[in-house]
Amino acid sequence: MKSTALLVLATVGLFTACTSARDEVRRTAPNTTPVPHNTIVDCPVYDGMTKTSNVLTQTTAGNTVQVLDTINAYFVRVRLEKNGLVQTGYMDRRCFGVRGDK
Repeated sequence: MKSTALLVLATVGLFTACTSARDEVRRTAPNTTPVPHNTIVDCPVYDGMTKTSNVLTQTTAGNTVQVLDTINAYFVRVRLEKNGLVQTGYMDRRCFGVRGDK
């Protein structure tokens, strides 16, 4: 009796694991297209995700940058063109308004 219950439990667990894996395969990937946003204040673009990182460039209010990814609650990864040079770095989310989520 114990071995039958153990076999049934193992079979149910295996079926559940396979179903979960199948659901992950069917899920569509998130949209990874860069989204243009305008800055509302003068903001630095950092080479890292801390305010003590090196500043790559300084943006001014009204500049358009492409937001590539939301890194965490404080920083987003951006790409911008300034002086004919395309740079990728990190900006504080507050540069875009209400926590940068609009």
